Amino acid sequence: MNERFEIPGQLKTISLACLGIGAVTLIAGIVSLLMGHSTDLDRTRFWLTLLHDSVFFTLITTVSVFVQAASTLAHGGWIVAYRRVPEAIGANVWVFGTIAALVMFCIVFMYGVGPDHHNPIYEWVKPGNDPILKGKSAFLNKGIFVLFTVAAVGLWSFFGRKFRAMSIAQESAPKGDTKIFWKVFRLSGVFLIVYALTQMSTIPWLWIMSIQAHWFSTMFSWYSFASAFVSGWSLILLWVIYLKNQGNLQLVTKEHLHDLGKFMFAFSIFWTYLWFSQYMLIWYANIPDETTYFKLRQHGPYSIIFYSNLVINFAMPILILMSTPSKRNYFTLTFMAMVIIFGHWLDFFQMFMPGPLGANWHINWFEIGMFVGFAGLLITVVSRTLTKSSLVPSNNLLLKESMMHLS
Repeated sequence: MNERFEIPGQLKTISLACLGIGAVTLIAGIVSLLMGHSTDLDRTRFWLTLLHDSVFFTLITTVSVFVQAASTLAHGGWIVAYRRVPEAIGANVWVFGTIAALVMFCIVFMYGVGPDHHNPIYEWVKPGNDPILKGKSAFLNKGIFVLFTVAAVGLWSFFGRKFRAMSIAQESAPKGDTKIFWKVFRLSGVFLIVYALTQMSTIPWLWIMSIQAHWFSTMFSWYSFASAFVSGWSLILLWVIYLKNQGNLQLVTKEHLHDLGKFMFAFSIFWTYLWFSQYMLIWYANIPDETTYFKLRQHGPYSIIFYSNLVINFAMPILILMSTPSKRNYFTLTFMAMVIIFGHWLDFFQMFMPGPLGANWHINWFEIGMFVGFAGLLITVVSRTLTKSSLVPSNNLLLKESMMHLS
């Protein structure tokens, strides 16, 4: 079996080209701001775009850490054949988490510094006489924001790197030794608690929902989790298919790909369920404090993204991935994985942009260029991580179970 991965020249070229596009876009954006012709709206859009992409890529890479922990606790042997993929993705959460934290700290501590100290992205930074923002100041304040951000990024990064390190250490352990296996099992339980207290609750409130701090939804954390989760599975599938096409991961069969396709299909429906539940309850109750969020997105200039969101993230997955043959076809799975990732990038765009920008929005060279740059960074760091160890965890205790998928 071909257990080692060497980065092909074509992949290097693609990743460097994407990184170059991202770097040029960022420099052009900075130069545009420094030239003196930019408006306050331009500056807001600049920081919002960086915030949007850095948070999106942080959350979808963290999904790989969650997948490892959940499958470990479930004694899921099915994932072992390609476990090195989520390990490589999860081990690089720190890269995107660090970028996201730096961007957020710049926004909170530097952006809006002036005579009135107004912060157009996180208005709670300077609540003024706003009674609603003052009432939430016990939670929405700089100290809590920094504490939770550092804790979340630090813990996600630690577990991502720790799971990979322990998986590699298992290869040199005595055959049949269970010491590392049960240590990973215990750590997986701890991580799920951490994940529940961060991604599934507090972090989306602080990073995303507080951009429109007057608005609130008790379902928002689950909704943003579902969006990131299905994107994270799609990312794993893209790497599995790419490695399979390169002659690696020979233990991976169409049964494994079928499983990944089912996850993409199932969690697209789960996302839709949460989307509908949140929207329906707010629409039915018709409380002004809640409906303002959807009024701007559904009836304003963002309506094209609002409805495209449902088409891309619900209609396409359910129509294309419902049948068994489509979930076993390399081209269909690759196409749908890319569609889902882009669709939920648009979903996150809707979460971030309307509040600070209002009707003054657009997706053009800067938004697309930064997305391409972050994608290039992801390809670079994950591919390099994949080269550092065998792609088959040969001494894993559940490897035989995973091989049962072989026909």
